[in-house]
Amino acid sequence: MKKATSIDYPAAADDILVKAAQKGDTVAFEELVARHRDKIYARAFSMLRNEDDAVDVSQEAWIKSWQRLTQFQGDSSFATWMTRITINLALDQLRRQKRVRSDSLEHLNEEMGGVERQMPVVNTNPTEGLERGELRIKIDKALAQLSYEHRTVLVLHEFEDLEYKVIAKKMQCSIGTVMSRLFYARRKMAALLAGLKRDEFPQ
Repeated sequence: MKKATSIDYPAAADDILVKAAQKGDTVAFEELVARHRDKIYARAFSMLRNEDDAVDVSQEAWIKSWQRLTQFQGDSSFATWMTRITINLALDQLRRQKRVRSDSLEHLNEEMGGVERQMPVVNTNPTEGLERGELRIKIDKALAQLSYEHRTVLVLHEFEDLEYKVIAKKMQCSIGTVMSRLFYARRKMAALLAGLKRDEFPQ
């Protein structure tokens, strides 16, 4: 494998990192992710106003940016390009929510977000604790159906609150792989938990 010229990743400008990443340098891309992750998440959250949706959309934006990186011509800054991808994905998500909006789905999303983070003490959901035991059993059963990679990354991020960089080191993979696995793990969990009936969330 051909090695690129040595780059001081933390000190390199975005355009240098982008060029290296376009040639397959994953370390350069991970540096870009580390630099802009918070801004991209903040942009997604500002549009969606929901933490789980913002995490999903920002992760999807990073996956797409890696897949389409060769299309980036440098007409704008990398941050601007990433923001555009994020905004488009957030708009798609908002359109999907309008089409399928229903009370039961909204309740499911709220409960999933709380349970995955083991219910913080301060919680705006008045139904907290009413079905905790039963929900925990369902969550555990759903987790058991995930692959080892997907289950591990979900538990490390959601329950242990570890950063992508730490998870990547623990699982011996790239940050991009961690984001991809987490993205699909959360989607799979949503599908597995979709059988929850609305009467399990009394109003």
